[in-house]
Amino acid sequence: MRNILLFLILSTLLNAIELKIASYNVENLFDMSYNGTEYKEYIPNRHNWTKSILNKKLTHISEVICDIDADIIGLQEIENQNALKLLQKSLKEYGCSYKYSAITHKPKSAIQIALLSKIPIQNSKDIVVTRVWGIRNILETKFIVDGKSIYIFVNHWNSKKSSDNKRIQSALALKKRLLLLPKNSEYILLGDFNANYNEYNIFNKLQTIRYCNMKPNIFSNYNLWLEEPIYRRWSHNFYGKKQGLDAILIPYSLFDGKGIDYINNSFKVFKKHYLFHQKGYILRWQYKKGEHQGIGYSDHLPIYALFSTRAYGKTNCKIDISTIKKLHNKNIKLPVLLKKVKVISKQKNKVILQRGKDIISIYGIDNSLSLNKIYDIIVYKRKLYQNSYEIVDFDIKRGYDTTKNWSKK
Repeated sequence: MRNILLFLILSTLLNAIELKIASYNVENLFDMSYNGTEYKEYIPNRHNWTKSILNKKLTHISEVICDIDADIIGLQEIENQNALKLLQKSLKEYGCSYKYSAITHKPKSAIQIALLSKIPIQNSKDIVVTRVWGIRNILETKFIVDGKSIYIFVNHWNSKKSSDNKRIQSALALKKRLLLLPKNSEYILLGDFNANYNEYNIFNKLQTIRYCNMKPNIFSNYNLWLEEPIYRRWSHNFYGKKQGLDAILIPYSLFDGKGIDYINNSFKVFKKHYLFHQKGYILRWQYKKGEHQGIGYSDHLPIYALFSTRAYGKTNCKIDISTIKKLHNKNIKLPVLLKKVKVISKQKNKVILQRGKDIISIYGIDNSLSLNKIYDIIVYKRKLYQNSYEIVDFDIKRGYDTTKNWSKK
């Protein structure tokens, strides 16, 4: 009986289907046909936007997409169907073919949202956020994998130059559509949301919470940026301000051991060396002195995650109470709760916590921690730095009134 069970387990693992799903804002791929909706920098044969320069851009985008080697990739800032076809042709010539595609059709929009796939697309459609010009549609696609339906929604929400209200409109339109899907549907939300993962006033519309707080049959989504330490949560660097504007969000149904599941800790930012300038910043597409230079890639880095018909590898969700002293031990099981620790130092990217005689640093801060205030915090990740441990992922559970004598409680 034991041998039969082992055979069944091995057979399941060997025959599992694995998918790599990615997202990439390519930074303005326009064709050479004049439609009247182009950004002025991309009007054909002006500003050095020529067929030769277009071919260079197509080659650069193809290099990135082929290196990612995703089964399905959502794309942002594609001018139209023709530009997407040119990219498919370029990818085939470069050595990686994407036979299947879909794109939105927002009238009068300079750019659309697209998707390329190596597996058949069952159907696709636009989710119209508003008929008003200026807010892009959301691309909905449906796939069948191992007999199970999975939906992929590709997003490109309004830029940070606009008000939060426009991005909230997109979030609410997406949520409305998700609530109409069959119960326990499997879906992936991805794209350039133009909101950092911790902008909860926007992402709370999609009920984004940590994996351990998710429950069956309750609408919620897990932002995969939370798999990474705080200091790594970025795909866009604008004048030194690093943000995770590109994201992948998934529901409880991709953790339930049925159909398709997320592969634990597989979320990554694609950071090949050629995507960076030698000085360390992102090597975006170069437009200088009114002309395209034919150099660079995009102002965004691609992101990706892996999914499989194997069951999700469970994450420990039990939270034990611990101490700063124990956090400096090599063997400790996370997450843990630190009670009543005080912020005794605060710098740009770092704070120091104290309890009694023990101290520990937090590197990377995405929550509001005030100097001299007392907190209960949940520690999810730490790293060893210069022979001492630092916290690199945490949540604030509670803040205390510092006018009271907290040390004796």
